[in-house]
Amino acid sequence: MASIALVMIARDEARCIERCLHSARARVDTMIVLDTGSSDDTAARAARAGAQVHHASWNDDFAAARNAALDLSDADWSLVLDADEWIWDGTETLDALRSQRPTFLGVVTVNNLFGSDASGAAESPSWIPRILPRGVRYVGRIHEQPDSPLPRRRVALQVRHDGYLEAVMRAKRGRNQRLLERSLAEQPDDVYLQYQYGKDLELRGDYAAALPHYERARSGARAGDVWHHDLVLRLIFTLKKSRRFERALALAQAEAPRWGESPDFHFAIGDLLLDWAAIEPARGASLVPMIESSWQRALAIGERPDLPDSVRGRGSFLAAHNLAVLNAGLGREAEAGQWRARAAAMSGGPIPSIR
Repeated sequence: MASIALVMIARDEARCIERCLHSARARVDTMIVLDTGSSDDTAARAARAGAQVHHASWNDDFAAARNAALDLSDADWSLVLDADEWIWDGTETLDALRSQRPTFLGVVTVNNLFGSDASGAAESPSWIPRILPRGVRYVGRIHEQPDSPLPRRRVALQVRHDGYLEAVMRAKRGRNQRLLERSLAEQPDDVYLQYQYGKDLELRGDYAAALPHYERARSGARAGDVWHHDLVLRLIFTLKKSRRFERALALAQAEAPRWGESPDFHFAIGDLLLDWAAIEPARGASLVPMIESSWQRALAIGERPDLPDSVRGRGSFLAAHNLAVLNAGLGREAEAGQWRARAAAMSGGPIPSIR
């Protein structure tokens, strides 16, 4: 029977590390935490939760830290989680691993929460290889990836991640900037790093600085890059925030053949056109029908959780909510009421506020 270890690196994660460890403890044989220099009681909390706690100096290299943690495990499978993540569903996947040979990398669903707080958070999934056979190691100073020729296989394990909530991000603001800049200096042609650096700048509200990095990433992205969908959406958003509406619309038209069946894509176009109409009211008469048709198209497509970084609700209640707000602003109260009712029926709870 194959053995499983939870392997984690952590620093100053007292807020959440016990939640992560408790979510996995019953399904793994060992929990290993490598503390890379906490100033709070992360290590003590991890030990109380049943983890083996080790210590190492931080050397500005996430792959090196993850590899040092993996070196502490001799399990057949390693489940790699971050402290601000926790298992949400699909734990039977881990039980099934015990009867499987470690000949693939298990790709889990990481549901990212973002917004002001967890109670009204929006949710967006990413698929990340986090179940690793013994011997697999990471590469990359930041936004590290497993380096292995083994096939990647999606598994049913569901993980939640709250590190993108605004309060959490404020506490860690700027943490990755220096590492991204150093990595880009070493690998200026790495388009994935360009995308990640643009994302870091965008999330800090520096849209003008983010834009050239996103554009470089798009110019070099390949059709199979799993982050391409998110890149296009973020580039449209960044152009919108920079008030470069015509460029954003031209980008959307160029990307339509690839992403025409993405509700997020049409949702973003409606959002773009609405801002354009607000900044230039004279365009409103021509833009409003396009705004409506964009959000209606998102609704017609429906939810696409199979798309990387697709935000839950953009193919349902969020699009309906926006149509309610638009119709109310146009004085169409009957239509607005219908859309509000439809949004409430589809959401099953409070509608999160998203960009």
